[in-house]
Amino acid sequence: MQKETATSVFESLSSPVRLDVFRLLVRQGPEGMVAGEISVALDVPPTNLSFHLKGMTHASLLTVEQEGRYQRYRANLALMVELIGYLTEECCAGNPGLCVELPGNASCAPAAKPAPAESKKRYKTAATA
Repeated sequence: MQKETATSVFESLSSPVRLDVFRLLVRQGPEGMVAGEISVALDVPPTNLSFHLKGMTHASLLTVEQEGRYQRYRANLALMVELIGYLTEECCAGNPGLCVELPGNASCAPAAKPAPAESKKRYKTAATA
């Protein structure tokens, strides 16, 4: 991975909405979700979500596939794994045995969903900040 690609990914994920979208789609795996489902799940207005989905797709964080009238979004899991590799490739000066071992299934562990009120409050706070 090139530094410019990593920087683009981090810039795209710097928004709380985008980070939540990406984490939601990572949980969905290869099935992904259509935009309306994402909007409902995260309580984000469709017009606001559309802006974020476009930016994330442009940064290659998401792939999109047309399904009739709907667009199905999926997290680019290969890019995520490549980014993790980029961040850790020089861990402990090239002596990986000295590094803290990362849990093998960390990315597949079930996570608690935030309460809808917390999620909504967070977006309102971010929007007004």
